[in-house]
Amino acid sequence: MFTEQEKRQIEAHGLTVEAVERQIENFRRGFPCLPIVRAASPADGVTVVDGPRAEAAIARYEAAADKLGIVKFVPASGAATRMFKELFAFVNEGKRGPGIDKLLQNIERFAFWPELKAVLPAGADDRTIVSAIVKEGLGYGSKPKGLVTFHAYPEGARKAVEEHLSEGAAYAVSAGTVRIHFTVSPEHIEGFRKLLDEKVPLYEKRYGIRYDISFSAQKPSTDTIAVNPDNTPFRQDDGTLLFRPAGHGALIENLNEIDADIVFIKNIDNVTTDARRGDTVRYKKILAGLLLELQERSFEYLKALEVGGAELETIAAFIERELCVKLPADYDAALLKAVLDRPIRLCGMVRNEGEPGGGPFWVKNADGTESLQIAESSQIAPEDLPLMKSATHFNPVDLVCGVKNSKGGKFDLRRYTDPATGFISSKSAGGRDLRAQELPGLWNGAMARWNTVFVDVPITTFSPVKVVQDLLREQHQ
Repeated sequence: MFTEQEKRQIEAHGLTVEAVERQIENFRRGFPCLPIVRAASPADGVTVVDGPRAEAAIARYEAAADKLGIVKFVPASGAATRMFKELFAFVNEGKRGPGIDKLLQNIERFAFWPELKAVLPAGADDRTIVSAIVKEGLGYGSKPKGLVTFHAYPEGARKAVEEHLSEGAAYAVSAGTVRIHFTVSPEHIEGFRKLLDEKVPLYEKRYGIRYDISFSAQKPSTDTIAVNPDNTPFRQDDGTLLFRPAGHGALIENLNEIDADIVFIKNIDNVTTDARRGDTVRYKKILAGLLLELQERSFEYLKALEVGGAELETIAAFIERELCVKLPADYDAALLKAVLDRPIRLCGMVRNEGEPGGGPFWVKNADGTESLQIAESSQIAPEDLPLMKSATHFNPVDLVCGVKNSKGGKFDLRRYTDPATGFISSKSAGGRDLRAQELPGLWNGAMARWNTVFVDVPITTFSPVKVVQDLLREQHQ
């Protein structure tokens, strides 16, 4: 299938011929749908935390924080292309819809207005104004979301990445230091560094803490080969194979290299202003405190199983009620140990109000258990889609992860993925159609074999910016 020169290209990419052949086989066979049982809901997979337990969780986390390795992990690789898609259509093709009208009618309400005004020529018409946002001028159409100005403050506007600095100072401090790790595309790292070199000292002074900022890029070895519509390797005009980034699921490799006890994960665009951040901070601490509680009990039960003579019924009850794993009737000590000895994540889930995103579901596993997973609509069989419509909650990407084992060592997170999940889509390159493949999403298949607990959190903790007009919502004003 591959020439010697192509084999060298594959190896130089950090891949093996066998791995690429498996990718091509995935194109041919397709990915199986998730074996969905039902949507998770309050009292059936979505934990609703009451007042006393919430306060106890906050106290537990705050008491332990200075002794923990804490990292705030922010996927920030994507360019803001989709955020400005409608603006490009207006500038390039003259297509003017209600979104453009809303943008222009409210242009002075955007935090980036002072920057935009400074680069506009006198008497600029509508098309010139919009062009200055995405092209020459602010150039937002080619920048990552993290470097887009989101919010206005009396002391000056903040870009999205700055809000993560401010947010991290509120809940991710350990012994006076806030560690934040951004995954960034190689071409954008310098832009992030330049901004943060300028801004970090200001925030350190404001909050009386120190920041430890690090970056990583998605590894080329996680890329997937592109194929023609007939599933043969796609060869570019120069004869070389085409490899494409395999989606955010590839970031499990980056997460695996983080040395921490607790990792907070949140998307770059899901931030709000200081005045509206109270619920976000409160529930981050609740999730972290609950994680510490569940982790401590899991470790105790693991040790009891290793010593022998443990009461299996007590451990099974904890696994089913607290870790949300339904066990088969014939479970044994080996299965209980296997379930307990996994990384754990607590995921905030918000009430479904029509926002796009995956949802919380119960799924069947090969070992006879049922557990919780975040599933996207593309992973669900057509006959199971009515179950998705019955979901009471959806995934805002609000995760707190415990990645250390009972001995204090790091889990190898790559062992807890589900390689049988993934996504195939139609794309193009050089005017030719191709098929592309994504790895399991970071919070979907890439964490499929983690212990997962869903917790009900208020909608006020969720304020994403998917299109530029979202910046007009009250969460961003």
